[in-house]
Amino acid sequence: MLTISGNAIRLCDRLPRRDFLTIGSLAVGGLTLPRLLRAEAQAGVRASHKAIIMVYLTGGPPHQDMVDLKTDAPAEVRGEFRPIATNVPGIQISELMPRVAAMMDKFAIIRSLVGAEDRHSSFQCATGRLFRSQPQGGWPEIGSVLSKLHGPVDPSVPPAVDLSMKMEHQPYNLPGPGFLGMAHSPFKPSGDAMNDMVLQGVSLDRLTDRGSLLASLDRFRRQADAQAASQSDADGFTERALGILSSSRLVEALDLSREDPRIRERYGKDDPECLPYSKAGYQAHMSKFLAARRLVEAGARCVTVAFADFDWHGGNFTNGRKVIPLLDHGLAALVSDLHERGLDRDVSVVVWGEFGRTPKINASAGRDHWPRVTFAMLAGGGMTTGQVIGETNRLAEEPVSRPVHFQDVTATLYHNLGIDTAHTTIPDLNGRPQYVAETHEPIRELV
Repeated sequence: MLTISGNAIRLCDRLPRRDFLTIGSLAVGGLTLPRLLRAEAQAGVRASHKAIIMVYLTGGPPHQDMVDLKTDAPAEVRGEFRPIATNVPGIQISELMPRVAAMMDKFAIIRSLVGAEDRHSSFQCATGRLFRSQPQGGWPEIGSVLSKLHGPVDPSVPPAVDLSMKMEHQPYNLPGPGFLGMAHSPFKPSGDAMNDMVLQGVSLDRLTDRGSLLASLDRFRRQADAQAASQSDADGFTERALGILSSSRLVEALDLSREDPRIRERYGKDDPECLPYSKAGYQAHMSKFLAARRLVEAGARCVTVAFADFDWHGGNFTNGRKVIPLLDHGLAALVSDLHERGLDRDVSVVVWGEFGRTPKINASAGRDHWPRVTFAMLAGGGMTTGQVIGETNRLAEEPVSRPVHFQDVTATLYHNLGIDTAHTTIPDLNGRPQYVAETHEPIRELV
């Protein structure tokens, strides 16, 4: 929680109850973010920073029902869904993903992703590392590495933003900055503490009083300047918090009511009850895809979205019919939006989960954990799309060609950001240089 009241500043990492999207009215005066971006575009000014949008499919998505269907497999393996053609000849994906199929030329699918740990955790996707053999303090997630290497694009917009809701299974929640420390922790704009946020005596229920809010912000800026002058040893986390609260750019990016209604409609409606246990945090928030795009435009370098929950040990096909079309809708809207805005070379999109699912359907019509192979989808980042990399055997059990490791994907993302993984290191808590990625070569088919 971050509370600023009078002269007191308190920082805490407890998670808030109410979503930060509800305080969009903090953006007062001056240009709105869309108007500012349009003005910059008309003046020939274009944000050139590179960024990542990571969509984490919690629980492990079923590759056999999404991007690697096996129509010649026995019934107990192939399941209930059928493949459909895409706009790239020779590539087929699930009938539940018609929107992505219609723009497959803008996606690349890796069907032979290997090296997964059999852990229900975001760790491997978020860090590109194995959980075991960590240095003191732990491996940092990718957004924290970008924060350390490049810092903020705009002082009021955190380099890394986590749009995922608090999830009941703790390891699904992102691991954080590791040995880089709280100064590089991703900003999480939702949780319990925001409910108590106070800004120089102006609480959330008084934000509609523009006069009081403007006066409060003015006092806050003056006191922040005075504090910065008197505390030369202020830590980076405090400085970042002061920058965020003294500017409206982040808040405007999160305020989806400022988006063109036609664009907002394209992303679809949130479905917080798409699964019977969605109340635990595993929700299908379509608006998070739009918020991710707005955040990278505003200056974020890495935005992570956790989507639904794919741990379907039972009811695989019932759940799939609910969740997969929503994911298809959100991904198609996001990637088409990035292309239309000319961001497809700057923003890399990666979609993946921690492992795959068993080829054989169990007695509860579900698929169990299968770390031997899974998939990833990528888009943007200037990558060569409209292709499938790798192939599994007839039962989708393991690769028969071109195995690709999780670390290879991470190295590719860093490459897209202009980072030389063969030479770039960051010091750990003992001062030892650690390479930003275990694998130094990006996936050759993509770059």
